[in-house]
Amino acid sequence: SERLFLETADRLAEDGWRELGYQYVNIDDCWAAKQRDAHGQLVPDPKRFPSGIKALADYVHSRGLKLGIYADLGTFTCGGYPGTTLDRVEQDAQTFAQWGVDMLKLDGCYSSEQEQAKGYPKMSKALNATGRPIVYSCSWPAYQSGLPPKVNYTMLAELCNLWRNYNDIEDSWDSVLSIVDWFSAHQDVLQLAAGPGHWNDPDMLIIGNFGLSYEQSRSQMALWTVMAAPLLMSTDLRTISPRAKEILQNRLMIQINQDPLGIQGRRIVKEKFHIEVFLRPLSQAASALVFFSRRTDMPFRYTTSLAKLRFPGDAVYEVQDVYSGRIISGLKTGDNFTVVINPSGVVMWHLSPLAQPWRSLRQRGPGEGVRPVVL
Repeated sequence: SERLFLETADRLAEDGWRELGYQYVNIDDCWAAKQRDAHGQLVPDPKRFPSGIKALADYVHSRGLKLGIYADLGTFTCGGYPGTTLDRVEQDAQTFAQWGVDMLKLDGCYSSEQEQAKGYPKMSKALNATGRPIVYSCSWPAYQSGLPPKVNYTMLAELCNLWRNYNDIEDSWDSVLSIVDWFSAHQDVLQLAAGPGHWNDPDMLIIGNFGLSYEQSRSQMALWTVMAAPLLMSTDLRTISPRAKEILQNRLMIQINQDPLGIQGRRIVKEKFHIEVFLRPLSQAASALVFFSRRTDMPFRYTTSLAKLRFPGDAVYEVQDVYSGRIISGLKTGDNFTVVINPSGVVMWHLSPLAQPWRSLRQRGPGEGVRPVVL
Protein backbone atom coordinates (compact mmCIF):
# COMPACT_ATOMS: atom_id res chain seq x y z
CA SER A 1 0.00 0.00 0.00
CA GLU A 2 1.03 3.64 -0.33
CA ARG A 3 1.63 3.78 3.43
CA LEU A 4 4.57 1.40 3.06
CA PHE A 5 6.20 3.65 0.46
CA LEU A 6 5.50 6.85 2.38
CA GLU A 7 7.05 5.37 5.51
CA THR A 8 9.99 3.98 3.53
CA ALA A 9 10.63 7.45 2.11
CA ASP A 10 10.62 8.82 5.65
CA ARG A 11 13.16 6.23 6.77
CA LEU A 12 15.43 6.93 3.78
CA ALA A 13 15.30 10.66 4.51
CA GLU A 14 15.64 10.50 8.29
CA ASP A 15 17.91 7.52 8.99
CA GLY A 16 20.96 8.51 6.96
CA TRP A 17 20.26 6.54 3.79
CA ARG A 18 19.62 9.46 1.44
CA GLU A 19 22.93 11.14 2.19
CA LEU A 20 24.76 7.90 1.36
CA GLY A 21 23.16 7.75 -2.09
CA TYR A 22 20.12 5.55 -1.54
CA GLN A 23 17.80 7.83 -3.53
CA TYR A 24 15.11 5.66 -5.10
CA VAL A 25 11.92 4.31 -3.56
CA ASN A 26 10.87 1.64 -6.06
CA ILE A 27 7.42 0.09 -6.35
CA ASP A 28 7.50 -3.46 -7.72
CA ASP A 29 4.71 -5.52 -9.31
CA CYS A 30 1.05 -5.60 -8.16
CA TRP A 31 0.53 -1.85 -7.64
CA ALA A 32 -2.04 -1.44 -10.43
CA ALA A 33 -5.76 -2.02 -10.58
CA LYS A 34 -6.77 -5.19 -12.39
CA GLN A 35 -8.18 -3.18 -15.32
CA ARG A 36 -7.07 -0.08 -17.21
CA ASP A 37 -9.48 2.89 -17.12
CA ALA A 38 -11.91 3.93 -19.86
CA HIS A 39 -9.09 5.72 -21.72
CA GLY A 40 -6.87 2.64 -21.61
CA GLN A 41 -4.59 4.18 -19.01
CA LEU A 42 -2.93 2.30 -16.18
CA VAL A 43 -4.37 3.23 -12.79
CA PRO A 44 -3.22 2.31 -9.29
CA ASP A 45 -5.30 0.02 -7.11
CA PRO A 46 -7.78 2.45 -5.50
CA LYS A 47 -7.80 0.71 -2.12
CA ARG A 48 -4.07 0.33 -1.70
CA PHE A 49 -3.03 3.58 -3.41
CA PRO A 50 -6.01 5.87 -2.75
CA SER A 51 -3.99 9.07 -3.22
CA GLY A 52 -2.59 7.94 -6.58
CA ILE A 53 0.96 7.59 -7.84
CA LYS A 54 1.34 11.31 -8.62
CA ALA A 55 0.71 12.23 -4.98
CA LEU A 56 3.13 9.53 -3.86
CA ALA A 57 5.80 10.83 -6.26
CA ASP A 58 5.26 14.37 -4.99
CA TYR A 59 5.76 13.22 -1.41
CA VAL A 60 8.87 11.20 -2.28
CA HIS A 61 10.30 14.22 -4.11
CA SER A 62 9.57 16.45 -1.11
CA ARG A 63 11.87 14.20 0.94
CA GLY A 64 14.70 14.71 -1.57
CA LEU A 65 14.18 11.25 -3.09
CA LYS A 66 13.04 9.69 -6.37
CA LEU A 67 10.24 7.27 -7.22
CA GLY A 68 10.58 4.12 -9.29
CA ILE A 69 7.76 1.99 -10.71
CA TYR A 70 7.29 -1.40 -12.36
CA ALA A 71 5.70 -2.39 -15.66
CA ASP A 72 5.81 -5.46 -17.86
CA LEU A 73 6.25 -5.70 -21.63
CA GLY A 74 3.52 -8.25 -22.20
CA THR A 75 -0.15 -9.07 -21.89
CA PHE A 76 0.09 -9.22 -18.09
CA THR A 77 2.69 -8.46 -15.45
CA CYS A 78 4.32 -11.44 -13.78
CA GLY A 79 1.77 -11.04 -10.97
CA GLY A 80 -1.20 -11.00 -13.34
CA TYR A 81 -1.87 -7.25 -13.52
CA PRO A 82 -2.30 -5.29 -16.79
CA GLY A 83 0.80 -5.46 -18.96
CA THR A 84 2.23 -3.00 -21.46
CA THR A 85 1.59 -4.42 -24.92
CA LEU A 86 3.34 -2.90 -27.92
CA ASP A 87 0.40 -0.61 -28.71
CA ARG A 88 0.48 0.78 -25.13
CA VAL A 89 4.19 1.58 -24.85
CA GLU A 90 3.98 5.30 -25.66
CA GLN A 91 0.84 5.79 -23.59
CA ASP A 92 2.36 4.14 -20.51
CA ALA A 93 5.62 6.07 -20.87
CA GLN A 94 3.63 9.32 -20.94
CA THR A 95 1.59 8.20 -17.92
CA PHE A 96 4.71 7.50 -15.88
CA ALA A 97 6.24 10.84 -16.86
CA GLN A 98 3.05 12.73 -15.95
CA TRP A 99 3.02 11.03 -12.57
CA GLY A 100 6.58 12.21 -11.91
CA VAL A 101 8.20 8.75 -11.98
CA ASP A 102 12.03 8.75 -12.01
CA MET A 103 12.78 5.10 -12.78
CA LEU A 104 11.04 2.31 -14.66
CA LYS A 105 11.69 -1.40 -14.37
CA LEU A 106 10.24 -3.13 -17.44
CA ASP A 107 9.78 -6.87 -16.94
CA GLY A 108 9.10 -9.42 -19.69
CA CYS A 109 6.47 -11.94 -18.56
CA TYR A 110 3.78 -12.95 -21.04
CA SER A 111 5.66 -11.69 -24.11
CA SER A 112 7.42 -13.39 -27.01
CA GLU A 113 11.01 -13.02 -28.11
CA GLN A 114 9.82 -11.01 -31.10
CA GLU A 115 7.70 -8.69 -28.94
CA GLN A 116 10.65 -8.07 -26.62
CA ALA A 117 12.93 -7.28 -29.56
CA LYS A 118 10.49 -4.55 -30.62
CA GLY A 119 9.19 -3.45 -27.25
CA TYR A 120 12.32 -2.79 -25.20
CA PRO A 121 13.83 -0.39 -27.79
CA LYS A 122 10.39 1.16 -28.30
CA MET A 123 10.06 1.93 -24.58
CA SER A 124 13.55 3.46 -24.53
CA LYS A 125 12.52 5.82 -27.33
CA ALA A 126 9.16 6.55 -25.68
CA LEU A 127 10.72 7.41 -22.31
CA ASN A 128 13.19 9.78 -23.97
CA ALA A 129 10.33 11.38 -25.90
CA THR A 130 8.58 12.36 -22.65
CA GLY A 131 11.35 14.84 -21.88
CA ARG A 132 11.52 13.59 -18.29
CA PRO A 133 14.75 11.90 -17.12
CA ILE A 134 13.67 8.35 -16.25
CA VAL A 135 16.18 5.63 -15.41
CA TYR A 136 15.35 2.59 -17.53
CA SER A 137 15.85 -0.90 -16.09
CA CYS A 138 15.35 -3.70 -18.62
CA SER A 139 14.72 -7.37 -17.92
CA TRP A 140 15.28 -8.24 -21.58
CA PRO A 141 18.61 -10.15 -21.20
CA ALA A 142 17.21 -12.35 -18.42
CA TYR A 143 14.56 -13.66 -20.81
CA GLN A 144 17.13 -14.32 -23.58
CA SER A 145 19.76 -16.40 -21.69
CA GLY A 146 21.71 -13.32 -20.61
CA LEU A 147 24.46 -14.06 -23.12
CA PRO A 148 25.47 -13.45 -26.73
CA PRO A 149 24.54 -14.13 -29.45
CA LYS A 150 20.96 -13.71 -28.23
CA VAL A 151 21.91 -10.65 -26.17
CA ASN A 152 23.70 -7.78 -27.88
CA TYR A 153 25.19 -5.86 -24.97
CA THR A 154 26.59 -3.10 -27.17
CA MET A 155 23.08 -2.31 -28.39
CA LEU A 156 21.60 -2.79 -24.91
CA ALA A 157 23.93 -0.15 -23.48
CA GLU A 158 22.44 2.35 -25.92
CA LEU A 159 18.89 1.55 -24.82
CA CYS A 160 18.91 0.84 -21.07
CA ASN A 161 20.62 2.15 -17.95
CA LEU A 162 20.65 -1.20 -16.17
CA TRP A 163 19.39 -4.66 -16.93
CA ARG A 164 18.66 -7.95 -15.26
CA ASN A 165 20.88 -10.67 -16.74
CA TYR A 166 19.88 -13.72 -14.73
CA ASN A 167 17.32 -15.33 -12.42
CA ASP A 168 15.42 -13.53 -9.66
CA ILE A 169 17.19 -13.55 -6.33
CA GLU A 170 15.51 -15.45 -3.49
CA ASP A 171 16.00 -14.91 0.22
CA SER A 172 18.64 -17.61 0.57
CA TRP A 173 22.41 -18.08 0.53
CA ASP A 174 22.09 -20.69 -2.21
CA SER A 175 20.46 -18.08 -4.41
CA VAL A 176 23.24 -15.56 -3.76
CA LEU A 177 25.87 -18.19 -4.61
CA SER A 178 24.09 -19.19 -7.83
CA ILE A 179 24.15 -15.57 -8.99
CA VAL A 180 27.83 -15.12 -8.08
CA ASP A 181 28.66 -18.37 -9.91
CA TRP A 182 26.81 -17.31 -13.07
CA PHE A 183 28.37 -13.84 -13.12
CA SER A 184 31.84 -15.29 -12.53
CA ALA A 185 31.43 -17.97 -15.21
CA HIS A 186 30.52 -15.30 -17.77
CA GLN A 187 32.62 -12.41 -16.49
CA ASP A 188 34.58 -12.03 -19.74
CA VAL A 189 31.35 -11.00 -21.47
CA LEU A 190 29.65 -9.20 -18.60
CA GLN A 191 32.59 -7.07 -17.45
CA LEU A 192 32.84 -5.42 -20.87
CA ALA A 193 29.11 -4.69 -20.91
CA ALA A 194 29.13 -2.60 -17.73
CA GLY A 195 30.08 1.04 -17.38
CA PRO A 196 28.78 4.47 -16.35
CA GLY A 197 25.13 4.72 -17.37
CA HIS A 198 24.75 1.03 -18.29
CA TRP A 199 25.04 -1.63 -15.63
CA ASN A 200 24.62 -5.35 -15.13
CA ASP A 201 22.11 -5.96 -12.35
CA PRO A 202 22.50 -9.22 -10.37
CA ASP A 203 19.25 -8.32 -8.55
CA MET A 204 18.50 -6.95 -5.13
CA LEU A 205 20.36 -6.96 -1.85
CA ILE A 206 18.54 -9.25 0.59
CA ILE A 207 20.51 -8.05 3.62
CA GLY A 208 18.20 -7.44 6.57
CA ASN A 209 15.74 -10.22 5.76
CA PHE A 210 15.77 -13.85 6.95
CA GLY A 211 17.84 -15.94 4.54
CA LEU A 212 21.38 -14.72 5.23
CA SER A 213 23.57 -14.95 8.31
CA TYR A 214 25.61 -11.95 9.41
CA GLU A 215 28.72 -13.21 7.56
CA GLN A 216 26.70 -14.00 4.44
CA SER A 217 25.17 -10.52 4.53
CA ARG A 218 28.63 -8.96 4.61
CA SER A 219 29.61 -11.22 1.72
CA GLN A 220 26.67 -10.22 -0.47
CA MET A 221 27.40 -6.52 0.08
CA ALA A 222 31.08 -6.96 -0.78
CA LEU A 223 30.48 -9.16 -3.82
CA TRP A 224 27.75 -6.89 -5.24
CA THR A 225 30.06 -3.91 -4.72
CA VAL A 226 33.01 -5.53 -6.48
CA MET A 227 30.65 -6.50 -9.35
CA ALA A 228 29.65 -2.81 -9.71
CA ALA A 229 26.04 -3.80 -9.08
CA PRO A 230 23.27 -1.27 -8.50
CA LEU A 231 22.62 -1.28 -4.76
CA LEU A 232 18.87 -1.87 -4.58
CA MET A 233 17.76 -2.94 -1.11
CA SER A 234 14.85 -5.32 -0.59
CA THR A 235 14.15 -5.11 3.12
CA ASP A 236 11.91 -3.26 5.55
CA LEU A 237 13.78 -0.15 6.70
CA ARG A 238 11.23 0.38 9.46
CA THR A 239 12.38 -2.73 11.32
CA ILE A 240 15.92 -3.35 10.02
CA SER A 241 18.45 -4.51 12.61
CA PRO A 242 21.39 -2.30 13.56
CA ARG A 243 23.88 -4.90 12.24
CA ALA A 244 22.20 -5.10 8.84
CA LYS A 245 21.95 -1.31 8.69
CA GLU A 246 25.66 -1.00 9.48
CA ILE A 247 26.54 -3.25 6.52
CA LEU A 248 24.32 -1.37 4.09
CA GLN A 249 25.52 2.04 5.29
CA ASN A 250 29.25 1.30 5.10
CA ARG A 251 30.62 4.53 3.60
CA LEU A 252 33.80 3.10 2.11
CA MET A 253 31.84 0.23 0.58
CA ILE A 254 29.44 2.66 -1.09
CA GLN A 255 32.35 4.81 -2.29
CA ILE A 256 33.88 1.74 -3.95
CA ASN A 257 30.55 0.70 -5.44
CA GLN A 258 30.04 4.18 -6.90
CA ASP A 259 33.58 4.55 -8.25
CA PRO A 260 33.43 6.89 -11.28
CA LEU A 261 35.42 4.57 -13.55
CA GLY A 262 32.54 2.13 -13.39
CA ILE A 263 34.64 -0.95 -14.12
CA GLN A 264 33.01 -4.21 -13.06
CA GLY A 265 35.27 -6.46 -10.99
CA ARG A 266 36.02 -10.10 -11.69
CA ARG A 267 37.09 -13.27 -9.93
CA ILE A 268 40.85 -13.68 -10.31
CA VAL A 269 41.54 -16.69 -8.05
CA LYS A 270 39.56 -19.83 -7.33
CA GLU A 271 41.41 -22.09 -4.89
CA LYS A 272 40.70 -25.80 -4.52
CA PHE A 273 40.23 -25.24 -0.79
CA HIS A 274 37.20 -23.02 -1.48
CA ILE A 275 38.73 -19.58 -1.21
CA GLU A 276 38.10 -17.09 -4.02
CA VAL A 277 39.57 -13.66 -4.70
CA PHE A 278 37.81 -10.88 -6.60
CA LEU A 279 39.44 -7.69 -7.90
CA ARG A 280 37.87 -4.42 -9.03
CA PRO A 281 40.03 -1.65 -10.54
CA LEU A 282 39.14 1.81 -9.22
CA SER A 283 39.95 5.39 -10.16
CA GLN A 284 43.27 7.00 -9.18
CA ALA A 285 45.03 3.63 -9.59
CA ALA A 286 43.25 2.24 -6.52
CA SER A 287 41.76 -1.26 -6.28
CA ALA A 288 39.27 -3.27 -4.26
CA LEU A 289 40.01 -6.87 -3.29
CA VAL A 290 37.51 -9.33 -1.84
CA PHE A 291 38.76 -12.52 -0.22
CA PHE A 292 35.74 -14.80 -0.09
CA SER A 293 35.36 -18.12 1.72
CA ARG A 294 32.88 -20.73 0.57
CA ARG A 295 33.92 -22.94 3.46
CA THR A 296 31.40 -23.93 6.12
CA ASP A 297 33.71 -25.36 8.79
CA MET A 298 35.89 -22.73 10.46
CA PRO A 299 37.80 -19.48 9.84
CA PHE A 300 40.50 -19.97 7.22
CA ARG A 301 43.95 -18.36 7.18
CA TYR A 302 44.69 -17.46 3.57
CA THR A 303 48.24 -16.39 2.73
CA THR A 304 49.17 -14.72 -0.53
CA SER A 305 50.82 -11.55 -1.85
CA LEU A 306 49.85 -8.79 -4.22
CA ALA A 307 52.48 -10.13 -6.60
CA LYS A 308 50.64 -13.46 -6.75
CA LEU A 309 47.48 -11.47 -7.48
CA ARG A 310 49.30 -9.83 -10.41
CA PHE A 311 49.67 -6.35 -8.98
CA PRO A 312 52.51 -4.34 -10.55
CA GLY A 313 55.99 -4.96 -9.12
CA ASP A 314 57.83 -2.45 -6.93
CA ALA A 315 54.58 -0.77 -5.89
CA VAL A 316 53.66 0.11 -2.32
CA TYR A 317 50.11 0.43 -1.04
CA GLU A 318 48.05 1.74 1.81
CA VAL A 319 45.41 -0.87 2.60
CA GLN A 320 42.19 -0.24 4.46
CA ASP A 321 39.96 -3.09 5.60
CA VAL A 322 36.52 -2.01 4.40
CA TYR A 323 34.62 -3.52 7.31
CA SER A 324 36.97 -3.10 10.26
CA GLY A 325 38.57 0.16 9.13
CA ARG A 326 42.05 -1.13 10.02
CA ILE A 327 44.88 0.28 7.93
CA ILE A 328 48.15 -1.26 6.74
CA SER A 329 50.50 1.38 5.41
CA GLY A 330 53.44 0.41 3.23
CA LEU A 331 52.38 -3.01 1.96
CA LYS A 332 54.75 -3.91 -0.87
CA THR A 333 53.72 -6.00 -3.84
CA GLY A 334 56.09 -8.78 -2.85
CA ASP A 335 55.11 -8.92 0.83
CA ASN A 336 53.27 -12.03 1.96
CA PHE A 337 50.20 -11.38 4.06
CA THR A 338 47.54 -13.51 5.72
CA VAL A 339 43.84 -12.77 5.96
CA VAL A 340 41.53 -14.70 8.27
CA ILE A 341 38.21 -15.30 6.53
CA ASN A 342 35.17 -16.57 8.39
CA PRO A 343 33.01 -19.35 6.90
CA SER A 344 30.84 -17.98 4.05
CA GLY A 345 32.42 -14.62 4.87
CA VAL A 346 34.73 -12.07 3.32
CA VAL A 347 37.66 -9.85 4.02
CA MET A 348 37.51 -6.79 1.78
CA TRP A 349 40.37 -4.36 1.14
CA HIS A 350 40.64 -0.95 -0.45
CA LEU A 351 44.17 -0.41 -1.80
CA SER A 352 45.66 2.96 -2.71
CA PRO A 353 49.17 3.26 -4.20
CA LEU A 354 51.66 5.30 -2.19
CA ALA A 355 54.27 7.56 -3.75
CA GLN A 356 57.58 6.29 -2.35
CA PRO A 357 60.92 8.07 -1.98
CA TRP A 358 63.78 6.57 -4.02
CA ARG A 359 65.44 4.97 -1.02
CA SER A 360 62.42 2.70 -0.42
CA LEU A 361 63.21 0.90 -3.66
CA ARG A 362 66.45 -0.64 -2.37
CA GLN A 363 66.96 -4.37 -2.83
CA ARG A 364 66.60 -6.63 0.17
CA GLY A 365 69.90 -7.81 1.54
CA PRO A 366 70.80 -11.44 2.11
CA GLY A 367 68.66 -13.04 4.77
CA GLU A 368 66.06 -10.31 4.74
CA GLY A 369 62.96 -12.47 4.51
CA VAL A 370 59.35 -11.41 4.13
CA ARG A 371 57.24 -11.51 7.26
CA PRO A 372 53.51 -12.08 6.74
CA VAL A 373 51.13 -9.36 7.76
CA VAL A 374 48.21 -10.88 9.65
CA LEU A 375 44.73 -9.32 9.80
